[in-house]
Amino acid sequence: MTEILGKYADFEGLREQAITLRREGLSRRQIRDRLHVDNNDILNRLLEGEPPPEWTKRPNANDDLRAKARELRLQGLTYDQIQVELGCSKSSISLWVRDLPKPEPRYTDQERRARMDAGLAHLRAAQDQERQQTKESALREIGQLTDRELLLVGVALYWAEGAKDKPYRRCEVLQFINSDPDVIKVHLRWLELLGVPRERMRFRVSIHESADVAEAERYWADLAGVDTTVFQRATLKKHNPRTTRKNTGETYRGCLVIYVTKSADLYRRMEGAWYGIVLGADSAT
Repeated sequence: MTEILGKYADFEGLREQAITLRREGLSRRQIRDRLHVDNNDILNRLLEGEPPPEWTKRPNANDDLRAKARELRLQGLTYDQIQVELGCSKSSISLWVRDLPKPEPRYTDQERRARMDAGLAHLRAAQDQERQQTKESALREIGQLTDRELLLVGVALYWAEGAKDKPYRRCEVLQFINSDPDVIKVHLRWLELLGVPRERMRFRVSIHESADVAEAERYWADLAGVDTTVFQRATLKKHNPRTTRKNTGETYRGCLVIYVTKSADLYRRMEGAWYGIVLGADSAT
């Protein structure tokens, strides 16, 4: 500090020189080099109160953006809209326009909700269309099944949904239960492929006790191409008051149980075919 004070002992004389040079249009660097002032603090004190010449001022690249942002704000645009328009940050926009009055909302709360609902409806419609197009494309790729393909599909479907033989409960019969009409159709077509006539099939509805049993039997009989008189007595499921059922309404028709008489040999062939599929999948390349 002593060395600094000694070097700049004639501070006032040095300040006069610095101000003179500043008013002549010299930059800080030029004044520093001219007067050999290496200390920035001293240089700041020497030039205190003297504005820099215009040529040394750097142009502010944000001046145009700031002016445009203020213009857009006065037009009623939100920060988000201004950001999209100008491509700058919302924090900068906030600094530039925060002194301006907040624009009046373009829409009432009810109008905003209506616009939002309309946008969501449009989005969901587009999503539904995309889903449907994907499903239709996959449907066309399948085409007509060969007998072998139908055999394999039926075996896999039965193994997933049908009754199976257990070491502790011998049950070598074909008995299938499902609530999906399309699954039932495929299963019936599979039985036809195996050569099982309708006369060897026994039908029974398994349904909740509060449902319309007669209507459900008519529905399944029509789908299976049989008369309701061939149906065995329905299995009724008791209602548990502690649970909330979702399978209610006019479309609820319970499950259809299809039992094939004298089907032990068919069951063994089905089970053997299933393990053939498993081995075939393991060796697939």
